[in-house]
Amino acid sequence: MSTVTLSIGPKSYQVACADGQEAHIKELGAMIAEKYAQLGSARAPLEAQNLLFAALFMADELDQAKKRLNEVHEPAPAQEPVDPEAIAALQNAIAALEADLSAAREAAARPASQSATVPQFDLFGGTPAAEALTDELAARLEALAGKAEASAAALEAAAANA
Repeated sequence: MSTVTLSIGPKSYQVACADGQEAHIKELGAMIAEKYAQLGSARAPLEAQNLLFAALFMADELDQAKKRLNEVHEPAPAQEPVDPEAIAALQNAIAALEADLSAAREAAARPASQSATVPQFDLFGGTPAAEALTDELAARLEALAGKAEASAAALEAAAANA
């Protein structure tokens, strides 16, 4: 056993501690002395009361730190297990939608002379039938893109919960 002398306020205190703990005890004593000094002119006439007030300062700081720690480390809500087959099915659906979207973009980018299914027309001033076909193609592309994005979001959510 070792003995450490702590100076808190106007008094010194002898504290016994385990060998090797002297530095740590001195650090703790310094913290108490700092809180004691914060009392300033509001010190009580009895030394025990002043030490009690210093201890209350420290207990308050500890309580505040624990509350902040609990706020930061709140446990995440329990997640339901994700079925690997459902993830695989979503991945396959996304791949199929991406392939459909890619094929639709390629078909839209091809000159009309290369496409047997799409009649040639002017996109910026064609006939009403051509404009309707353009609108239909744009709507189908948007629908495919929306499905691909929804499937990707579902897959990402499933993977995040896994």
